[in-house]
Amino acid sequence: MLDLKFVRENKETVEKELKNRNIKFDLEKFLEMDKERRGVIAKVEKLKAEQNQANQKIASEKDSKKKQALISEMKKVAGQIKKLKPAPDFEKKFLELWRQLPNISVDTPIGKDENDNVLDHEWGSKPKFDFDPKPHYEVEAVKKMFDIKKGSQISGARFWYLKDKIAKLQFALINYTIDFFTKEGFELMVTPAMVKKGPLINTGFYSSEKDRNDVYYVTTLEKVEKDEVDLFLSGTSEVPLASYHQDEILDLKKPKKYLGYSTCFRREAGTYGKDTRGIMRGHQFDKLELFIFADQKDSWKFYEELLKISEKFWQNLKLPYQVMSMCTGDIALPNARKFDIEGWIPSEKRYRELGSCSHDTDFQARRLKVRYRDKDGKTKLAYTMNHTACAIGRTIIAIVENNQTKEGNVKIPEVLQKYLSFREIKT
Repeated sequence: MLDLKFVRENKETVEKELKNRNIKFDLEKFLEMDKERRGVIAKVEKLKAEQNQANQKIASEKDSKKKQALISEMKKVAGQIKKLKPAPDFEKKFLELWRQLPNISVDTPIGKDENDNVLDHEWGSKPKFDFDPKPHYEVEAVKKMFDIKKGSQISGARFWYLKDKIAKLQFALINYTIDFFTKEGFELMVTPAMVKKGPLINTGFYSSEKDRNDVYYVTTLEKVEKDEVDLFLSGTSEVPLASYHQDEILDLKKPKKYLGYSTCFRREAGTYGKDTRGIMRGHQFDKLELFIFADQKDSWKFYEELLKISEKFWQNLKLPYQVMSMCTGDIALPNARKFDIEGWIPSEKRYRELGSCSHDTDFQARRLKVRYRDKDGKTKLAYTMNHTACAIGRTIIAIVENNQTKEGNVKIPEVLQKYLSFREIKT
């Protein structure tokens, strides 16, 4: 979340950011609530100081009548404090509004939606076929290995089975991703697939109605409405990775770099009719996520390195891609800067997102209270960055479609061959 002091002192900057992100928010009302809240807190703190002084007098007072008079007076003060404290409903509303304020973007193109994202650069040559390339779920050698019909029968729409060599390809991708990024200094973690409400809120994944609609609740709806949620299925291991150092002061002479693996779950609310065929968009998917905690001074250097390392990962797979600079209307609340890596999908004749690389400055760390000490010993909030190391399903799609042959076979990228007993999936 944003620093309240910053919001008070930089009203125009915050208003501009809200406008650039197309977020409707009554900043004037929020600042009025903040002023009212601060006034009450100041009065409460003053009364508490009086209470502490009186308690010291009570402890040292030997005259029983005077002591009793002081105690009676302090009971009145305690009653005043109780009445003055912000009402729970007021405090809840204030926090809800506070969480809706976005991070302040850095060097981010201004735009309404994905149509205003800006191409940064492209890499690789798109494959040239002497036939019409098929979508992954129609390529002859592998089409029976995507069992979407059975997945729908057992679990509903947007669930599936991966079988045989495609299932083996998934594990080859996992092993390649682990080997590649651990050599780059990332520590591997298998993260929890379920998280509490706090980590979702603190990482910025429960701030809007859209966020809440996209999460699976491991409880009843009645409990959700009463704030009695037990657990949530996480949509990304970014949530447990970011929360790993909650309430800690870290040594960040070197950045802390993590590679998290987890099965992820998203309701995909609002995507009815989109990507209904194949495995492009599912409710359950496996993903490896990169996460970095860094000091404020060097964080942008590490962010550039994160994107470069990730590009090398895709280049090794020989998959053509483009890097998009995401506009203000197409980035999440925590993001100050975001690039997407999009892979070429021949059957659609367009690029599709394979991963997102985000710099969130201190937005998440402020909620999570993740700090470090600088060279002068001063405590500061850490800066956080994240990037999709490998979204398994979408990467499988890109591999199958870019490496299909006229005969309906699929060639395996060379970098994955050492993890498999075959170099081609044949009909």
